[in-house]
Amino acid sequence: MKIQLWSIGKQHEHYIKEGVADFTTRINKYFSAEWKIIAPPKNAASLNEQLTKKAEAQTIFSLLNKDDFLVLLDERGKQMTSEQLANFLQQQANVSTKNIIFLIGGAFGTDDALFKRANLVWSLSQLVFPHMLVRLILAEQLYRACTILKNEKYHHS
Repeated sequence: MKIQLWSIGKQHEHYIKEGVADFTTRINKYFSAEWKIIAPPKNAASLNEQLTKKAEAQTIFSLLNKDDFLVLLDERGKQMTSEQLANFLQQQANVSTKNIIFLIGGAFGTDDALFKRANLVWSLSQLVFPHMLVRLILAEQLYRACTILKNEKYHHS
């Protein structure tokens, strides 16, 4: 199973880059994992929020394959414990999911069409975090889930 971490926005800031890279390397010991940073629409400054979200959604749809399992991150989504996330990853591996994509939407959120396409809408928290921090938290939690699956010491429960 390949884990793809997609985020709409700028490249990782220097203060986030090292942590994201470290956790992504760690995840790669368990599953193939890679980041795709998707630039906002070139004309985003001239678009309103709704049009920006629609343009971002079009880009995402052009990159998605029909059999990709899409996990959309949104504060209104389903919350999971670290153990539940580990179980979710194991279930996807068990059913031979080829690609699982974790998508962090743009600055204005995500278009409704992507919510409809998503196989799961997941909330890291009801709090709203800066997108850069979400990247780091997502990478760390996926690594934590991997260590739970292997019963390793990183996660203390």
